[in-house]
Amino acid sequence: MSDNHSTASHGHGPFIAAIDQGTTSSRCIVFDKDGRIVSVDQKEHEQIFPKPGWVEHDAKEIWENVQQVVAGAVDKAGITAKDVKAIGITNQRETTLMWDKNTGEPVHNAIVWQDTRTDALCRELGRNVGKDRFRRETGLPLASYFAGPKIRWLLDNVEGLRERAEAGDILFGTMDSWVIWNLTGGAKGGVHVTDVTNASRTLLMNLRNLAWDEKILHSIHIPAEVLPEIRSSAEVYGTAVTGALAGVPVASALGDQQAALFGQTCFEQGEAKSTYGTGTFMLMNTGDEPVNSYNGLLTTVGYRIGDEKPVYALEGSIAVTGSLVQWMRDQMGLINSAAEIETLASTVEDNGGAYFVPAFSGLFAPYWRPDARGVIAGLTRYVTKAHIARAVLEATAWQTREITDAMTKDSGVDLTSLKVDGGMTSNNLLMQTISDFLDAPVVRPMVAETTCLGAAYAAGLAVGFWPDTDALRANWRRAAEWTPRMDAETRDREYKSWLKAVERSMGWIEDEE
Repeated sequence: MSDNHSTASHGHGPFIAAIDQGTTSSRCIVFDKDGRIVSVDQKEHEQIFPKPGWVEHDAKEIWENVQQVVAGAVDKAGITAKDVKAIGITNQRETTLMWDKNTGEPVHNAIVWQDTRTDALCRELGRNVGKDRFRRETGLPLASYFAGPKIRWLLDNVEGLRERAEAGDILFGTMDSWVIWNLTGGAKGGVHVTDVTNASRTLLMNLRNLAWDEKILHSIHIPAEVLPEIRSSAEVYGTAVTGALAGVPVASALGDQQAALFGQTCFEQGEAKSTYGTGTFMLMNTGDEPVNSYNGLLTTVGYRIGDEKPVYALEGSIAVTGSLVQWMRDQMGLINSAAEIETLASTVEDNGGAYFVPAFSGLFAPYWRPDARGVIAGLTRYVTKAHIARAVLEATAWQTREITDAMTKDSGVDLTSLKVDGGMTSNNLLMQTISDFLDAPVVRPMVAETTCLGAAYAAGLAVGFWPDTDALRANWRRAAEWTPRMDAETRDREYKSWLKAVERSMGWIEDEE
């Protein structure tokens, strides 16, 4: 493939490359000035399960894969490093790695965000205060989800690690830091940084001054020497020194959900995005003040561009959305493919009085009730499998409504519209139902890869590839929009029934403690 031929089809560049180091795979996407995808390369890595509830990744395998997908995407685009103005990074959040700064060798596999080995440690750290011990400073509850307790576990469980850490030989990082350190030279002068969004998921950063909190470091017993420098989400951290993009500035880092918020151009207070995958993550821009949640949400940094003020967000997560459709297919055999749920649900007008609360592993936001389990309520002889299919889709829509209600209560800001991405957005009936239940428009963009796009946008801003966020907004194109069609009376009645069903799911598991 000759160079002029391949680049002609994309215009002559220049381009931005985004690396997405995700939970199951790493990929690289090359974008053009219009925010369109020029090429993609992707590679999965191994999921390691040493014990029940434990999940690990091999960080060296991940770095190998990152180098391969970067080379692959550049090759497929038929371009060279000269055509690429900046590299942006987005990553699976909270996954925790420690490595030797002199050799670049990880001291242990990375401990993945889903890993629950620090449950007991988190309860112990809560002491007499409980899970809100550090919430005022960090915006987060004490939970095994976050990176801080994982660092402490490594320091306690890897032979000799605490001594090496205190001597200044060990670095900690989430995957953004690991990728950036290696890209910019590794043991030979690699830059040890993280951005505010990733730092806000460690339980160690103070949300107000965006600095590591010495009191919390002392409480969790983590030496400050291991921590990366906290930088903004859009600035040049250093230059790639190896591989297909050697010489290109590394200019952004954003945790994946924040990157999607940025890629969806949710730059105004009250704008929100929801990513519908296996589970669902919803983030709402709350402006330049962190909003404390009294309704079961997390307070997090949305993004920070250079030395501008940081922008904060409220985040709500739903444990089971896409995985409920998979369950209907694989365990229940009621459908043969995920797409069939829409066809089946469309054969009836409503749910026939049935409500499905998929609390398979407890309820996440806004309840945080590990004692809940799934229920189907309101069953009568009238109910068919089509009604159940409809109740399955409504479950995702009602859970979205509960999170938007919590966001409105916490922030005092009404949701203006919901921008959506993720695999489930191809289900038109679900999107219409969400719009009906929220009484707000639901909008899906042209470029569904909003996570990578967000990292590309932030990197492009840092190097002047795009002049400002207005230029990014101009790039954002809607593929589809759904507007509410349901009358208020029906909505309120149905919501009341849903909330009754949620109550029925709680208290199922007796406390074993």
